[in-house]
Amino acid sequence: MGQKVNPVVFRIGHSEDWKSRWYYNKKAYRNFLRQDIRLREFLAKKLAKTGVERIEIERSANLMKVIIRTARPGIIIGRGGGGIEQLKEDIKRLISKEISGIGKTEIRLEVEEVKSPESHASIVAQNIVEQIERRIPYRRVLKQSIDKIMQIKTVEGVKIMIKGRLGGAEIARTEWLLKGKIPLQTLRAKIDYTCLTAYTTYGTVGIKVWIYKGELFGNENIKMQNAK
Repeated sequence: MGQKVNPVVFRIGHSEDWKSRWYYNKKAYRNFLRQDIRLREFLAKKLAKTGVERIEIERSANLMKVIIRTARPGIIIGRGGGGIEQLKEDIKRLISKEISGIGKTEIRLEVEEVKSPESHASIVAQNIVEQIERRIPYRRVLKQSIDKIMQIKTVEGVKIMIKGRLGGAEIARTEWLLKGKIPLQTLRAKIDYTCLTAYTTYGTVGIKVWIYKGELFGNENIKMQNAK
């Protein structure tokens, strides 16, 4: 089961919270779900170089709040807040294509800074993708990335796996490195996981990152979510 179940999805409701938090009737559910998917794709492409760790969406009757957790908030906010205002207008134009009358809905955009970005799997994977696409030797990338992650005190284990035509080889293969422990079957284990794709001249290379940040007991799950 550990090879087939997403570690984050496996822990939703226990140590992980939903990235989209809203409830609506059956008629609007399909449109809202489509909005969330397209909005995440749009932001992931537009903010690819800003180290985005997580995008959360909250909805109420006349309010849509988008929370962007990033390692480089200054790039998104821009000089004098011009960048965030432009991004808000882009989001409004994007979602207005799905539901008529969206102009009545207020859009609130919040940007939060991520502390110690090396401890977040999504940011680590983005850095690995950039290095692989620049043709840096993948063994060096794996070793340096794991060493940086393990220097953080809250991290107890890390595993990085890459698949594809590594180094331009004719036959695709899988390479991985593991340091510490990764208890994927333990629900109370805090596992940060992500999967990204690097696009190279000789094909695509898949990157998976697991980071183990210790176990959570009792009310620590609630405290962790409130501290985000």
